[in-house]
Amino acid sequence: MKRVAVIGGSGYIGGELLRLLTAHPGVELAAATSRRLGGRLIDGVHPNLRGRTSLAFVDEDKLEHYDALFLATPHRETMLRMPEFLARAEVVIDLSADFRLGCADTYADYYGVPHAAPELVETFVPGIPEFHRTRLRTADRISVPGCMANAGILALTPLAQAGLIEGEVAVDARTGSSGAGNTAGPANLHAERSGALRVFAPTRHRHEAEIAQATGLPVRMTATGVEAVRGVQLLARANVTGEATERRIRAAYRAVYRDEPFVRIVAHRKGLHRFPDAKILSGSNFCDVGFAIDPGSPQVTVISALDNLVKGGAGNAVQCMNIRLGLPEREGLEFTGLHPN
Repeated sequence: MKRVAVIGGSGYIGGELLRLLTAHPGVELAAATSRRLGGRLIDGVHPNLRGRTSLAFVDEDKLEHYDALFLATPHRETMLRMPEFLARAEVVIDLSADFRLGCADTYADYYGVPHAAPELVETFVPGIPEFHRTRLRTADRISVPGCMANAGILALTPLAQAGLIEGEVAVDARTGSSGAGNTAGPANLHAERSGALRVFAPTRHRHEAEIAQATGLPVRMTATGVEAVRGVQLLARANVTGEATERRIRAAYRAVYRDEPFVRIVAHRKGLHRFPDAKILSGSNFCDVGFAIDPGSPQVTVISALDNLVKGGAGNAVQCMNIRLGLPEREGLEFTGLHPN
């Protein structure tokens, strides 16, 4: 059994990590930390874990050395503390934003502060199994992409790799309230959020830089908060090189995702669920990707959806861990989602 620990286990991403790891047959969840809730039972904070674990949150000075360490720690803080985290484990899997971008100057541009550990930035492998699986098998430092970024990367990369997109890509992403975490401010009070369709980033959302970095495409992104707890749905519109046909687009996705365990092509001509819908992916590690062609137009509309806390965060991190530690890639991640939900 591989021994793993979670730094920052009291938030929503931390809670999803705990949910997945306590049920994982190949690992032992040895510890989880919380600054605010040290000493409290984990299932008192995450009630869905009642009967699953008897662990309590510990202070970080009680940590030992682990096979893998998951970081559900705040942006800007993680880069300051990364050397101490690296000393705690053979493999460090970071879910903060601090090592997602491969250029420290780009990080400073999008996050508004200089990067505190620029010498470490290029040592992290992107936690995107679909495109970095070979590198992940030997990676000791892994940076998991943001939820909307992962939806965009999985939606656009096959078309970019096939040379099917020309010019700028317009990305419109919608996300549920859990994406803001469990210590969010007034914008996520029920009275403010309920019924709202709030554009909170009309331009230059931080995940824009991640999508551009991974795909090599010029991207302009808008993000909107919707009345849902979980889920991301992303639409991207781009001009197609040559003729925009369903056959060409579908072939590009099939070539990349034919054997992928957690990406499904969902683009049907009939039925209620013709395109990706985050609602039916709740709790699962799947990302559904679809598309639509307007006959006579050079444009393709790409649609993707995922659970922001699972394939957009904790589940993707566990998938990376499975690859790195030589465990079956699907292990601990087989939940299919719920319908109706």
